[in-house]
Amino acid sequence: MTPTDNFISHLIELRSRLLRIVIGFSLVFIAFFPFANRIYALLAAPLLSKLPAGGQMIATAVTTPFFVPMKVAMMAAFIVSLPHTMYQVWTFVAPGLYAHEKKFMIPMIVASSFLFLAGMAFAYFLVFPVIFGFIVGTAPQGVAVMTDIGNYLDFVLTLFFAFGLAFEVPIAVVMAVRFAWVTLEQLKQARAYVVVAAFVIGAVFTPPDIISQFMLAIPMWLLYELGILVAKYTKQAPSHRILPPS
Repeated sequence: MTPTDNFISHLIELRSRLLRIVIGFSLVFIAFFPFANRIYALLAAPLLSKLPAGGQMIATAVTTPFFVPMKVAMMAAFIVSLPHTMYQVWTFVAPGLYAHEKKFMIPMIVASSFLFLAGMAFAYFLVFPVIFGFIVGTAPQGVAVMTDIGNYLDFVLTLFFAFGLAFEVPIAVVMAVRFAWVTLEQLKQARAYVVVAAFVIGAVFTPPDIISQFMLAIPMWLLYELGILVAKYTKQAPSHRILPPS
């Protein structure tokens, strides 16, 4: 097979995998769409539970009541179809990996997906009640907190993304050591900088209350330490790849 034929075959395989990803996502989205309003109500529960009696959210645009729940259904479909998506990505790249690379990447992919979802769950169940309690509690007297549903969705998606990425810190640490980008000693020496960076990130992505900042910064630091601990038991990848016999 010529290099051109090999390249075309890879493109065909990539197209096939992308099509399967889109189909899988679309099927889950179609199943979730009739329940879009219920899913949004579940997403809005942390804020609604903190509002005074009779408090509610509002929609300031004509199409917002339709498009915002649809976006939430799309987000839910993305999360639910994520294992299928990761499987399709894995089946595309796996043939080009060696045995020791497959043994390393499979647990990394599984752990990465789990940690991202764990970060989202941490934000929803622990961080959101604190943030929204602070926001509602600091509103001036006579001011009714009536958040637009579109703005609320943008806010919670930002926090979901921030906490999801924050929980990926151990994966980044382990891979950095595995591929010899840094050493364990360098990671240990960088602890002070990591703590400062964690609090800076917490200040940027959370409201200006010290509790929510700590709730992002402290897990990032602890997960960094967990990454160092796991990396101690992870062997460094071979510096030269040995080609299999032809």
